[in-house]
Amino acid sequence: MREPDTSTRREFFSQFLGLAGGTAALGAVSVLTLRPAEATPAMLATAIRNVTGAAVVKTGKVRLDIPPLVENGNTVPMTVSVTSPMTPDDYVKSIHVFNEKNPQPNIGNFYLGPRAGRGQISTRIRLADSQKIVAIAQLSDGSFWQTSVDVIVTLAACTDEVI
Repeated sequence: MREPDTSTRREFFSQFLGLAGGTAALGAVSVLTLRPAEATPAMLATAIRNVTGAAVVKTGKVRLDIPPLVENGNTVPMTVSVTSPMTPDDYVKSIHVFNEKNPQPNIGNFYLGPRAGRGQISTRIRLADSQKIVAIAQLSDGSFWQTSVDVIVTLAACTDEVI
């Protein structure tokens, strides 16, 4: 006489998942990508080229409002505004913000259209160190416009009153 199988469905799936996980772990090859702790000017240029391609980037039409001196780089307010009528024929397609020394050179890409009302974005960014911030806007005619600002990030200093 045959004995009844006393294993449960939970035990079956537990064993199955254990075997599948072990097989996956044996077949996996770990890939380690090394990159610098901060972006370099070459990485900044490459990131800008990835957005603009071979197009000529002109200076003007873009305004970058960011404090030139910040005590704490963890939350730095920033506003990028572009001079544009924001009509169906003439509007800001996108705004791209780059930095020179953070681990990733591309801070953000913002996509707009004629119904946005204004060619403007506001956000807070994190800056690892004193560096150059570059804002580039692409208009509906395909042209690119830029501006840049140097921001100095200081360390907060404790001051003791001497009596």
